Amino acid sequence: MNSLLLKNCLIVQSNGETEKKDILIQSGKISCISDTLFSDGSSEIMDIEEHYVLPGFIDCHTHLGIIEEGTGKIGVDNNETSDAITPHLRGIDAVNPLDIAFKDAVKSGVTSVMTGPGSNNAVGGLALAIKTAGHILDNMILKNPVGLKIALGENPITTYGKDSKCPVTRMGTSGLIRELFMKAEDYMVLKEEGKVKYRDIRLEAVIPVLKGVMPLRAHAHRADDIISAIRIAEEFKINKLVIEHGTEADLVKEYLKERKIPVAFGPMLTPRIKMELKSRNYKTAINLVEAGVKVALITDHPYNSIDQLRTIAALTIAEGLKKKDALHLLTSHPAEIIGCGDKVGEITAGYDADLVVYSGDPFDINSKVLFTFINGRLEYSKTKGVC
Repeated sequence: MNSLLLKNCLIVQSNGETEKKDILIQSGKISCISDTLFSDGSSEIMDIEEHYVLPGFIDCHTHLGIIEEGTGKIGVDNNETSDAITPHLRGIDAVNPLDIAFKDAVKSGVTSVMTGPGSNNAVGGLALAIKTAGHILDNMILKNPVGLKIALGENPITTYGKDSKCPVTRMGTSGLIRELFMKAEDYMVLKEEGKVKYRDIRLEAVIPVLKGVMPLRAHAHRADDIISAIRIAEEFKINKLVIEHGTEADLVKEYLKERKIPVAFGPMLTPRIKMELKSRNYKTAINLVEAGVKVALITDHPYNSIDQLRTIAALTIAEGLKKKDALHLLTSHPAEIIGCGDKVGEITAGYDADLVVYSGDPFDINSKVLFTFINGRLEYSKTKGVC
């Protein structure tokens, strides 16, 4: 059947309150939400029995399917370290949808992710947003691309500097990024004047960022690296910037709020294995939220496993984050950060029917995922496993 009626859903609203509603799903979308809905005979009916129903969780920074689990080095495709500047690389070409971690995502209620290149390069390439169910990647795409990855701080320096290749310093990293953007600006002028004879795949990848069509996604932990990312963006009049990781982001929270720059914050369940992580603290996310910065919690899978996303939220709640804010940090905020806030992240008519049913309070780690629906299709049942 192309229609599914979910009865007696205890929907968790954006304000944290719950309402008992029925949800009609048609053609993979939420068609109607009401106190009482009846089937016309063409819909399959499923009684949710007043269990909690939430939008599917969204992780807006992972390497899901790009760093595959259980394969060893042959399944690690996140960093093309033959060159520090690789804007033309496309994450879509590295994702294996049969990575076993996708099943972990579905059974833990994570229905959409952003996945893409790693942070060893000053410019790493293009990320994409996908649903977590399916076996043909092109049919799983939510949006592609969703941003151009740059990286500031330790990773590019330790990757290339050890061989005395640029970048050896933070100045070198920023210099490489500026050089690329300047070339792209000049290329854009020549292209608009009809003077480009041959397309340049590297520069073509940068144009959507310079035109404000696609975000620049900056890997930055330290406060000074966050400010460097903002400085570079403003130099080139880039109006869409996302700070990824943001370990020290609360030190510059007012600066971020003033510029309406969101932070994809995390991962949190890793040891402080490098200097940039020494200030890692759950309070950072809380401080950002209280300052009015748009924040999403991330796993950075596989550095935290994708099925730990809800655990991270629960631990942050234990430190003082309000539950209603935690819901936004896993649903509407990451949806907006990946540019899909009109499709996913809410239980709203017209949105994709990505829904998760929990046995109890979703932020109680003792609560279990009972059902996961993606595009209106039952993809996981507690009794049947991943469908």
